Amino acid sequence: MKKKNKDILAEDALINEVSEEVKNDQLKILWDKYGLFVIVFVALALTAAVSFETFRAWVNKKEQEISNSYAVAISMADQGNSENALKILNSLTEKGGIYSDLAKLQIANIYLQQGKNNEAKEVLTDLAKNDAKTPQLKEIASIKLAMLLLDTDTPSEEIKLLLEPLVSNDNHNYNIAHEILAMLAIRDGNIIEAKKEYEHIVASANSSEEIKNRAMDMISVINDMIK
Repeated sequence: MKKKNKDILAEDALINEVSEEVKNDQLKILWDKYGLFVIVFVALALTAAVSFETFRAWVNKKEQEISNSYAVAISMADQGNSENALKILNSLTEKGGIYSDLAKLQIANIYLQQGKNNEAKEVLTDLAKNDAKTPQLKEIASIKLAMLLLDTDTPSEEIKLLLEPLVSNDNHNYNIAHEILAMLAIRDGNIIEAKKEYEHIVASANSSEEIKNRAMDMISVINDMIK
């Protein structure tokens, strides 16, 4: 009888071990499939948020020269002339205020395109934690920095702390922040926490149809995994 009980316990332990391995494999597949997609989506959303048209609305006629310099730098960067774009943008960082913040954000973008993640991280960290004078750009810098750290071994608490101010108010960035937190939970193997983050997005009054539908799809995938 004792031997039979031991055999049953051993079998249960083996089943649990296999189930855990399957779950881990599913989480890895989920991260590989959706992690990059979310990062690309957020990058596109943030690019739109700091478009030149938005920038033009923030400046007045007396500052047209700086506005034009910024436009030239962005055009150069789009054409692959990063070296000259960086020269102009670095000069704009000395102007102070919104111009300095926007120039630094675009400098970080160029560094990211060049694969200079450490340099980009340094610029974004300064904007997110120290330098940014404009709340909107401070939030954008925080999101871009969180995205950059998401695919590294950065401790979860550091990324959560970075996004904490963004999830205190229900706005567009609130939903993007929750989506990053969901992918962070998946990265860390905490699928229940990921589901909660997606549920925040679904419940948000300010969620776009696109992000809400994606969150609902992810909840459905997670529900299938935990059945």
